[in-house]
Amino acid sequence: MSSSFPNQRSNGSTGSSLARSSMSPRTLFSTVMTILAFVCGILALLPLLAVLSYVLIQGFSSLSPSLFTELPPPPLVQGGGFANAIVGTLIMVGVGALVSIPIGVLAAIYLTEFSTANVARGVRFATNVLSGVPSIIAGVFAYGIIVATTRTYSAMAGGVALSILMLPIIVRTTDEALQLVSKDLRQASVGLGATNFQTVSQVVLPAALPAVVTGATLAIARAAGETAPLLFTALFSQFWPTSLFAPTASLAVLVFNFAISPFKNQQSLAWAAALILVLLVLLTSIIARWATSRKAYSA
Repeated sequence: MSSSFPNQRSNGSTGSSLARSSMSPRTLFSTVMTILAFVCGILALLPLLAVLSYVLIQGFSSLSPSLFTELPPPPLVQGGGFANAIVGTLIMVGVGALVSIPIGVLAAIYLTEFSTANVARGVRFATNVLSGVPSIIAGVFAYGIIVATTRTYSAMAGGVALSILMLPIIVRTTDEALQLVSKDLRQASVGLGATNFQTVSQVVLPAALPAVVTGATLAIARAAGETAPLLFTALFSQFWPTSLFAPTASLAVLVFNFAISPFKNQQSLAWAAALILVLLVLLTSIIARWATSRKAYSA
């Protein structure tokens, strides 16, 4: 019986059947699909690389220290900056985060831990619909409930509009993160005598915290670059922000206003502001990736 193995090796039939032929249909198909996938990946990256490279080239040539300390200049006046727009963007994104993050996290906790299946299904469907609503609709809504009521454009109205855009992102990411936490953790906590509140606050939520931070940073990144809602709510200002209930400058609206300006100095500021926006989004994306890489769940 042992002599059968040498006979198989001697005739070479087994070795030839296991050898990979470079001209076989399966190998050719695999090679073609690999090349096709590589080409499609390059084509998908080309628009992003083109936009980033153009913004970097135009923006870096316009960078100067005065951009971060001075106000926007009048037409045909060299120098100036957009420090007020940076402060205004931080204020409105901050207001949006203060409104949307607590509401979004608490809503996701309710959906995952306390709601019935029908209620959770309906709320998740509503958040999916809200995430697809054009941003200008959020601006019109905030205009109707705040600007029309207070009779003035304001940073508060802009922050509320941004919070509407941030809310579905935070709810969805937090909801998914909480669902991924192992049920064994919940059962172990209850088995040790913990209440539902203690289980959620001290076991489930800390385990999902990195993913929650990721969702919040992604929502902030989206809100920082929005223009349409702020045109209806915060409008723009050439001066420093002095009140939450006054027109306030933002980087996105500054880019919109100055990019279509016929004056070279304002166009240069628009490119520099666009670069700063890209860097802010890049920074938040790096934070999100770092938070995701942290150990979030325990078996």
